[in-house]
Amino acid sequence: MTVEEFNTCVRMYSNRVYRFILKQLKDSSEAKDIVQNTFEKVWNKRESIKFETSKQYIFTVAYRDMLNLIKKNSKVMLLEQLPETSKTDSRSYSDLNEILDRALSTLPPIQRTVVLLRDYEGYSYDEIGDITDLKESQVKVYIHRARKSLKNYLISIEYIL
Repeated sequence: MTVEEFNTCVRMYSNRVYRFILKQLKDSSEAKDIVQNTFEKVWNKRESIKFETSKQYIFTVAYRDMLNLIKKNSKVMLLEQLPETSKTDSRSYSDLNEILDRALSTLPPIQRTVVLLRDYEGYSYDEIGDITDLKESQVKVYIHRARKSLKNYLISIEYIL
């Protein structure tokens, strides 16, 4: 990869990687750190990276850095450990993004990751498998389960009102 190609990668993918990591971690400074570390690693290995496959490589590095950070900070919470939302709470949502973010936050980390990569970033099942070290069939199962959970969350009357 040439210097010009590297700069093109930074322009094309830095914001997308940042949004992807931010949706996962919900911490702007940590997301920025991961993006910076990702592009530092890409710069250091630029001689061996082909520009055509750089997008997948960048997302793979960012995803793995994010997982390492989560493990390091012990922030992984099982779905059963999440606090149950109060059913007597009356909420008024005027922002669809807030509803979708709340719905995504109910998913286990791996399901949230594959849905974000597929539906937000547009990766193929095969590419998601490469990024997350999962088989294509596992990716499809996780996406199916995540979408089913999201559907159940979004159609539930208590979250819409």
